[in-house]
Amino acid sequence: MAELTTDDEKVEAIKKWWKENGTAVVAGIVIGLVAVFGWRAWVNHQDQVGQNASLAFEQLLMTASSGQPESAAKQAEALADEHAGTPYAALADLALAKVHVEQDDLDGAATALRSAISKAPDPSLATLAAFRLAQVLIASHALDEAMAVIEQHDDGGAFSADFAGLRGDIALAKGETADARAAYEAALAGNAGLSRLIELKLQDLPAAPHSAS
Repeated sequence: MAELTTDDEKVEAIKKWWKENGTAVVAGIVIGLVAVFGWRAWVNHQDQVGQNASLAFEQLLMTASSGQPESAAKQAEALADEHAGTPYAALADLALAKVHVEQDDLDGAATALRSAISKAPDPSLATLAAFRLAQVLIASHALDEAMAVIEQHDDGGAFSADFAGLRGDIALAKGETADARAAYEAALAGNAGLSRLIELKLQDLPAAPHSAS
C-alpha cells in the first residue's frame, strides 16, 4: 500500500479495511471468547462430576464397611453407570469385591474384580484388580486360573514382586516346594508389599535338600 500522506487518507484507509475485514475480525473474537469460556465451563463441569463421583464413592465405602453387601452392590452399580470411564467405576468394583470376600462370597468377589479390570482407565489400577483377583482365585483353589491371570497382567512393573509371592502360593498349594521357595525369594528380593508374611511362609517351607558333594 502506498505511503499515506494525510490523516484523512489514513482514516479512509482504515474505514475501507474495516469494511472489508471487520466481520472476520469480530467473528474471530467471538469464536475465541466462546472457546475460552466454553473450555472453562467444561473444566468446571468436570470438577463437579469428579466431586459427585468422589462423594458417591465415599458413601459406597461407608456402606461396604457397615456390612451391607446388597446396598453396596446397588451403589457400586449406580456409580459405575453414572461415572463410566472414570477411575471411580473400577474403584467401586474393588470396594464391592472386598464386601464379597468379607461375606465369604469368593465367586462374587471374582466377578467384581473382573469387572474392575475391564473398567479401569489406568493400567496400574487394572493390575491392582488383577492382583486381587489372583488372590481370590487362589483362595478358591482355582490355581491354574489364578496363574493365567498373573501371566496376563504381570508386566514386570510395580506389582511384579507381589505377583511373585502369589506364584509361590500357587506352587506351595501344588506341593512344588522348590518352586515356591524360588518364587518367595524373588518376591522378597523385589521388596514385595507383604514381605513379612512372605518371610514367614518361606521359613515354614521344608528345608531345601543339600546336594551331594
